[in-house]
Amino acid sequence: MKQADWEELSAHLKQMLKSIKFGSITLVVQDGKVIQLEKNEKVRLQPNKRAD
Repeated sequence: MKQADWEELSAHLKQMLKSIKFGSITLVVQDGKVIQLEKNEKVRLQPNKRAD
């Protein structure tokens, strides 16, 4: 992988990591090259503290 490609991948990963609280980031590899990044973010809902 070229240096410019690593820098671009690194920049995207850093941005994704800054914006995710819960979830996962997946790197999709084809022919030994990262071709896609996927971010799966989970939103945790607070249960009702008081039932009416």
